[in-house]
Amino acid sequence: MESPGALRDTSVIVVTLDSDEVFIIVSLCTRTDTQVIYVDPTTGALRHEAKLGFDLFKSQGEALDFITNGSRFASKSRTLARAILGYAALGNVALLLVATRLIASVPNLPGGGCVYTVAESQWIRIPLQNAVAQGKGEVKNVQELTELDIDGKHYFCETRDVTRPFPSRMPVNEPDQEFVWNAWLSTPFVGVGLPRHCVTLLQGFAEYRSFGSSGQLEGVVALTARRSRLHPGTRYLARGLNSCFSTGNEVECEQLVWVPKRAGQSVPFNRYVWRRGTIPIWWGAELKITAAEAEIYVSDCDPYKGSVQYYERLSKRYDARNLDIRAGENSNRKALVPIVCINLLRNGEGKSESLLVQHFEESINFIRSIGKLPNTRVHLINYDWHASVKLKGEQMTIEGLWKLLKAPTVSIGISEGDYLPSRQRINDCRGEVIYNDGFEGAFCLRTNQNGIVRFNCADSLDRTNAASFFGCLQVFTEQCRRLGISLDSDLAFGYQSMNNNYGGYIAPLPPGWEKRSDAVTGKTYYIDHNTRTTTWMHPCPDKPWKRFDMTFEEFKRSTILSPVSQLADLFLLAGDIHATLYTGSKAMHSQILSIFNEDTGGKFKQFSAAQNVKITLQRRYKNAVVDSSRQKQLEMFLGMRLFKHLPSISLQPLHVPSRPSGFVLKPIANLFPISGGEASLLSFKRKGQVWICPQPADVVEIFIYLGEPCHVCQLLLTISHGADDSTYPSTVDVRTGGHLDGLKLVLEGASIPQCASGTNLLIPLPGAINAEDMAITGANSRLHAQDASPLSLLYDFEELEGKWDFLTRVVALTFYPTVSGRKPLTLGEIEILGVSLPWSDIFTNEGPGTRLVEHVKKFEEELNPFLSGSDTNPLNSSSSEKVSPPIQGGTSADLFIDLLSGEDPLSHPLAQPVTENVVYQESDPLDFLDLSVESHSAKSDGKVSSEDARHSDSSAEQYLKCLKTLAGPSLQRKINFIEAIKLEIERLKLNLSAAERDRALLSVGMDPATLNPNTLLDEAYMGRLSKVASNLALLGEASLEDKIVGAIGLGTVDDNPIDFWNIIRIGETCSGGKCEVRAEIRKEVHSSNTMSSAGASETVFLCSQCERKVCRVCCAGRGALLLIGYNSREVQVDLPVNRLLARDGIICKRCCQDVVLHALILDYVRVLISLRRTERVEKSAYNALKQIIGSSWDCHLEKNRFSDSKSAGKAVQLLLNGYESLAEFPFGSFLHPVETATDSAPFLSLIAPLNSGLRLSYWKAPSIASSVEFGIVLGNISDVSGVILIVSPCGYSMADAPIVQIWASNKIHKEERSLMGKWDLQSMIKASSELNGPEKSGTEHKVPRHVKFPFKNSVRCRIIWISLRLQRPGSSSINIGNDFNLLSLDENPFAQETRRASFGGSAESEPCLHAKRILVVGSPIRKEVDLKPQQSSDQMAMTGWLERAPQLNRFKVPIEAERLMGNDLVLEQYLSPASPLLAGFRLDAFSAIKPRVTHSPFSDAHSKNFPSLVDDKYITPAVLYIQVSVLQENHSMVTIGQYRLPEARAGTPMYFDFSSQIQTRRICFKLLGDVAAFTDDPSEQDDSGTRISPLAAGLSLSNRIKVYYYADPYDLGKWASLGAV
Repeated sequence: MESPGALRDTSVIVVTLDSDEVFIIVSLCTRTDTQVIYVDPTTGALRHEAKLGFDLFKSQGEALDFITNGSRFASKSRTLARAILGYAALGNVALLLVATRLIASVPNLPGGGCVYTVAESQWIRIPLQNAVAQGKGEVKNVQELTELDIDGKHYFCETRDVTRPFPSRMPVNEPDQEFVWNAWLSTPFVGVGLPRHCVTLLQGFAEYRSFGSSGQLEGVVALTARRSRLHPGTRYLARGLNSCFSTGNEVECEQLVWVPKRAGQSVPFNRYVWRRGTIPIWWGAELKITAAEAEIYVSDCDPYKGSVQYYERLSKRYDARNLDIRAGENSNRKALVPIVCINLLRNGEGKSESLLVQHFEESINFIRSIGKLPNTRVHLINYDWHASVKLKGEQMTIEGLWKLLKAPTVSIGISEGDYLPSRQRINDCRGEVIYNDGFEGAFCLRTNQNGIVRFNCADSLDRTNAASFFGCLQVFTEQCRRLGISLDSDLAFGYQSMNNNYGGYIAPLPPGWEKRSDAVTGKTYYIDHNTRTTTWMHPCPDKPWKRFDMTFEEFKRSTILSPVSQLADLFLLAGDIHATLYTGSKAMHSQILSIFNEDTGGKFKQFSAAQNVKITLQRRYKNAVVDSSRQKQLEMFLGMRLFKHLPSISLQPLHVPSRPSGFVLKPIANLFPISGGEASLLSFKRKGQVWICPQPADVVEIFIYLGEPCHVCQLLLTISHGADDSTYPSTVDVRTGGHLDGLKLVLEGASIPQCASGTNLLIPLPGAINAEDMAITGANSRLHAQDASPLSLLYDFEELEGKWDFLTRVVALTFYPTVSGRKPLTLGEIEILGVSLPWSDIFTNEGPGTRLVEHVKKFEEELNPFLSGSDTNPLNSSSSEKVSPPIQGGTSADLFIDLLSGEDPLSHPLAQPVTENVVYQESDPLDFLDLSVESHSAKSDGKVSSEDARHSDSSAEQYLKCLKTLAGPSLQRKINFIEAIKLEIERLKLNLSAAERDRALLSVGMDPATLNPNTLLDEAYMGRLSKVASNLALLGEASLEDKIVGAIGLGTVDDNPIDFWNIIRIGETCSGGKCEVRAEIRKEVHSSNTMSSAGASETVFLCSQCERKVCRVCCAGRGALLLIGYNSREVQVDLPVNRLLARDGIICKRCCQDVVLHALILDYVRVLISLRRTERVEKSAYNALKQIIGSSWDCHLEKNRFSDSKSAGKAVQLLLNGYESLAEFPFGSFLHPVETATDSAPFLSLIAPLNSGLRLSYWKAPSIASSVEFGIVLGNISDVSGVILIVSPCGYSMADAPIVQIWASNKIHKEERSLMGKWDLQSMIKASSELNGPEKSGTEHKVPRHVKFPFKNSVRCRIIWISLRLQRPGSSSINIGNDFNLLSLDENPFAQETRRASFGGSAESEPCLHAKRILVVGSPIRKEVDLKPQQSSDQMAMTGWLERAPQLNRFKVPIEAERLMGNDLVLEQYLSPASPLLAGFRLDAFSAIKPRVTHSPFSDAHSKNFPSLVDDKYITPAVLYIQVSVLQENHSMVTIGQYRLPEARAGTPMYFDFSSQIQTRRICFKLLGDVAAFTDDPSEQDDSGTRISPLAAGLSLSNRIKVYYYADPYDLGKWASLGAV
């Protein structure tokens, strides 16, 4: 419901209800309706479904009444705001940034639009009940983010793009990312389909002033400064160039002048753009407290790296050579784009800044010498501002500047144009025409500025502000002259005669003027079409740029100074903004901007000098103390370096599909019944509710139906009980599935500790794991083993792969009590967290779903046996022909588009067809941080026999061949670490799971444990290696971030012939020849396929360290350059954002430490493992789509259908007749799977949106099925008025017209359902011939053929049961010769049909049940079931029951001694012989975190734009176990229990009871599971080097476990309180 222009002011209300739920109510100025956005109270995910009456309303008041039930007192708080600036869900808290007060800093731009400055803003903290552990540093960083200074320094425009010079050619929703500061914070709104709801926020300054003479308004000047986000940061942390090819304190400034006009008149305007920033080379300044000035230094490693790209970005932005300009003006098109750098640094001998001047000049010479900018002329002008002021004074300094600026300013020019209010006048425009959506009229640009002037000093602050003002002052006077605004004062006549024609110069006419000659006298006269008047005088006789030639005094005497003062005021304000953002204080030396004021005298100068001293002290303090914190704030605000500041927080929060409209399928008894029933267990509104099961039971089963299909990732339990915490269950089983039938066990016997009421416990859920895989890998036995199993410090060698299912709809929870049958069980809120596919976009073919739909067809072509001619999996199979190298092939690489985001990562080995020769290819198919890498494998192809190519073995056999290549034919040779890890690389490239690998190894008698890289290195070295690899992962992530940001404005990424890892394959050796390094010269004695890269075409590189020639095989990966001089305690990623110098060049393996080379290959394995996980998710997404869309979705046909979606939408509205479709997928689904013929559309297509899918596809049952029953779950509890059956394209006949019966119910028990009616379709066919026969052509967008089954009275229910039954006669055969083909997708749909036949079947077959769609129509109940408070009597009885204290309490058992072992993961406690019987132990939740980044990125800068919706840690969750053993009388340790630990916030006390009380002298606790997946918060890491353990200190069992016993507190007397645990 878009509206043209701005009809109202944007209004935002943030409502927090009494239940702590938060709603964001938004009424945009560009729309006429109101949207409601729900903040999930658990994960912080935003929810908006665009359903009218639910989260889409006609007005703000209507939306507010719906949320608060019309009560003014139903909310805790309401925050009124004018705009949304950003949102982020950060673990246990969500932050919403809103602007509460705005200033219209530029209220009326030419053509409409208002620029607002954020005067006051507010961070709204929304606590989340997520139970994830967060480090103290993360919590502190989140708090620091909210302290970022926003007010007065940021601005936006809701209706126009202001990230580009005015007028922008782009719409407001496509801003220039260089100047968008809240792009990361706006992504959650883009994700819910509301991209305009978060404004595009710019940092800097925007303000305007009106000016005129004689008290009349003549013109308006607006000064806009856009600060670049490519090198954000503070003074001493963001100077010079960075790896994104941008400079610190980089600002684009724009001076826009226009003449305001009445409505309907053209508005003339012009603008001038310039830049300011620090010197574009690699340099910095080291702040020393003792020194008066900071010490300047220039990088000694390639200080001009990125300078070319910096100027290239400027050249592309300010290149106006190809723009359409008015004919006859500037007819000689400029051949170059001038970039003029005005350098204001001190250049005197002995001055510290002279070093920068020297390098600045050398950098310009360097750029000219390499010739990479042929169309750009970079010119440097040095002007020592301070020296000139000191030597000549301020006035002569200004004059000198004008002389230097005249030529470049005149050459570069300004942009001029008009806003035409009516597009009918566009044909009269002789120039570039610019349209903007949502606005009438257009802009006509007659001239365009070509090139840019750039000012700089050391910090681009004080001197830059002054010099740019005086330069722009000259431009301002020229802008006014061209608009017909005279700034000449009366004193100007003393300077020059007005009759002087300035050397024959004839000025151009203003807009709307025309020059003509008198027919009689021949004298020239001028016509003003604006006022319809004529004059003999030229309206603008002035010479252009005339004030450049004046002295200071002449300028002052000849110019009206009030507009000059207005402009100076704008520059003063802007200078303070830039200085405050960069240094934390106002600008210095600003008094010179007031030089034209008459009252400027000695006292003012004295005051300014004192003010400068004060500001200097402020800057020094803030630079030394506050800069690092401000730098961190800027990085987090931009979403940069989050892997360092917020390492464990997931950037894509999970959804909670169990929340209503999810519901409980089976009733659960309650001792004290409450309103809403079982719905309270799933509702956040009743999170404090305690559900009490009436009878002491051995088990409580809960069947949860999810509101939308998803893959289930986590179970979140809110512990709820009374005074006795043992009433809550102690263990839980979890089963999941798409339907009630065939639920699969995903978790068994998960421990639930006893905790305080209200505690949130998170239980990670893996997918269903194959029992055989678990037995093969021995994963289960390792957990129960007594002996110490090797730690998986490097990676999980025996990773179990759970099945992913995006169509999970039913979750069955089975709770078990601590002690069976003794006490009633209590339950609290239950939440299921998961990941969903973008179903709405899939069906509408929009957004992320578009790429997904296109990808389905690609998968179909590869995997459909009818299309490919093979029934083998292309990921594991091989072609009978010779396979081209993976990088060069490029065909199958497109298979693996990221299905969750619609984006496609670079090709990887999992996407390649595998043949025997692939094992020995030298080319690395992964090129994740670069563009495509040259393949070097062509020469090796000949070494593989054609026999092997024709008869390729399976992937497992190929893996065994690789093994025999290394270990010998009899496997007699021992494998070392490098060989073992290369085998893992081959295994992953062959797409083998760990279980499949182990099966292959066991088949040849090889113990898989002997090939485990985790056991082939010393533990101390392995710990160091793991840390180096982790650091490499962070550096790689930083490098990718910089590459993505650096591509802004350039669009290109440098290529590199060596990839990030450069891992050589088994049998690959040095090429010899010209290679002088020979790092890989060993010949594999067991390999008959040893490869080399020898040949005339082999590329030879030069090592940047030793300067020796090196072949590709002997080169280390580019990642090694990030680890040069590596020290295990050095944290190189602590460099400020984008200051990581990504070195170019090549480094050979001889110049790298072993630990660096090992880190590269380990990181590569981790990348391949992550890719395999991603592939599993993508395959699951594909399978889910296939079950909805079917196996023959023609994407091109879909696009044609959606091109006329409006008419199709009208047909749907006519069909529904005012009602809503209540059972559409993904919100509705089937309780049970439906019998479906093999050649049918999937049964889920029956409830897919009506406008989706192929026109001729439909569902049909097997011909042997005479009846089918559908159990359809509605999207919400609804008032159902009837059912509509959409007839199949083939139509019905008397033979296949079914009898239809419909029931309604709220639970799954059939005996409770109510019959709504019975209908005979045969009689309907007799009455209406429309239902008979195939669908006619040309009816695609008309109301489809349908049969309505209306109910006598609407019924409120959640489940509709529909039975279709064929009326078969006694005979088994029916003459259906004259009926129609039931399914003919491959035939001409408009051909004459004579017989009914199935796809691929005979022409004559049994009739069967079929349908196109089933629509359940009615009105949904939008509000959640009203959860009214209990009656007072019930409440009192319940309170009394809950307050009943347990008879026994826990008390601490005294410990005589304890010792830590095994990296602090094993704790032994020694007890006294007199100790009481042990009942259990208390464990305080760990403080270690699970880092999000565990390996270098495998995406390039282009595929990172749409990140996956699934974090790696959800695919294979890391789980910890506590194993408890006690010493028996025979002096042997016996395991008495093993507890799967849930996740909880750090320090949460958790109590685990033993199955029986134990008497022992020694008890041992051992932490098992994925301990290597955890790390410490960076702020809590021990950097002293004293910690030896490679594992996280936050996993230490020290002071974390206490053993307890149960006793009656009355028996202990006064000592009871002292012994409580």
